[in-house]
Amino acid sequence: MRRWILVIVLFLSLGMGVSFADDTKPRVKLITSMGDIVLELDRTAAPKTVDNFLAYVKDGHYDGTIFHRVIAGFMIQGGGFTADMQRKPTRAPIRNEADNGLANRTSTIAMARTNDPHSASAQFFINVKDNDFLDHRAKSSKGWGYCVFGRVVDGMNVVRAIENVKTTSRAGMRDVPGTPVVIKQAILVTE
Repeated sequence: MRRWILVIVLFLSLGMGVSFADDTKPRVKLITSMGDIVLELDRTAAPKTVDNFLAYVKDGHYDGTIFHRVIAGFMIQGGGFTADMQRKPTRAPIRNEADNGLANRTSTIAMARTNDPHSASAQFFINVKDNDFLDHRAKSSKGWGYCVFGRVVDGMNVVRAIENVKTTSRAGMRDVPGTPVVIKQAILVTE
């Protein structure tokens, strides 16, 4: 009898959507042409940035994009161009959350942007070394920094392999991998 009660309680808790996952730390898998990279995002520190990134993941925006800027000893950047160097359309830029206390350390993921601190949309980069000069220092055009919103939890070996590909200039851009490194698919693993 006790076993049946336990089974019923377990069944009801599963049916009611009880979850043991931490929804403040969703995970995304980037399936690339060089292997998989799993990202753990920090919704507590960067809620708008994480929601923005997840919206692009759910829309399939990153599928078929490339890591278009790779600088060994610095970072790998992707999420904005197709293999034929066509820029993908994006939604409106988001407000910079770089003042969240997270630092641009090795294996962290951050939003790429232009000189305008609040211009980030879909492009991101993964730091391959500690880049403290990218951290938030002040709420000014030069001090805003680049918003860290998560970290690589699996696949840093893939990041390192991408970091070390041969690069060239293409479509007026430098540091482009000679052989495209494609993000075949970005999938939400846990939310």
